[in-house]
Amino acid sequence: MDMNVLPELGTFLDPLALAIVGGGVVAGTVLRNASGDLARGVVALGQLPRRRFDVEPLVAQVSALGRIARRHGVIALDRSKIEDPDIAVAVAAIVDGASAKDVETLLEQRRCARFERHRGGWEVWSGAAELAPAMGMVGTLIGLVGMFAAMKDPQAIGGAMAVALLATLYGALLANLALLPVATRLKRRARHEAQERLRLQPALATLAGIEPGSGTLKEIAA
Repeated sequence: MDMNVLPELGTFLDPLALAIVGGGVVAGTVLRNASGDLARGVVALGQLPRRRFDVEPLVAQVSALGRIARRHGVIALDRSKIEDPDIAVAVAAIVDGASAKDVETLLEQRRCARFERHRGGWEVWSGAAELAPAMGMVGTLIGLVGMFAAMKDPQAIGGAMAVALLATLYGALLANLALLPVATRLKRRARHEAQERLRLQPALATLAGIEPGSGTLKEIAA
């Protein structure tokens, strides 16, 4: 393949087309989302390089808490150091005398609330992915208007045509190679965590029913 027939990289750079597409996506995203969702969307980017949520250490911790409760009663759990917020809230409720059903309900509410927060973050990026091609079309229309307005000036026609074509290109690339992949990955991570946290509910519900001398905890580590 003759590389000389390919246009230079600079040919694909147009500041006006970039400004139309990039500025339009940013403005549209800000206008259509609440400030809290915008913040969550930005913060969520920090999760992408990290490993996916792993529930196994938490299941092991609940199992250890169960052994403590069996030996000393659930009141002894009040002195345990717990970093995971869901387990901490559930254990606090258990120490206060919450039933197994109450604990399951509490955890389900927190799981759903967390998923909705994550949803707000990924929908920021999926919404931006929807806007990018539309802003590319806006840039195309602006370029065409400029081209028709400068029919008597051949040099101006070339610049306007470049805006018209490159704006569509920028919109397609931005949506499909950046924004949509980010939204998809965030959605998958949120769904994975929500699914994994389901495993904590029966374990902590069993913990709520433990009394001193109640026997082994077969269900805690399930």
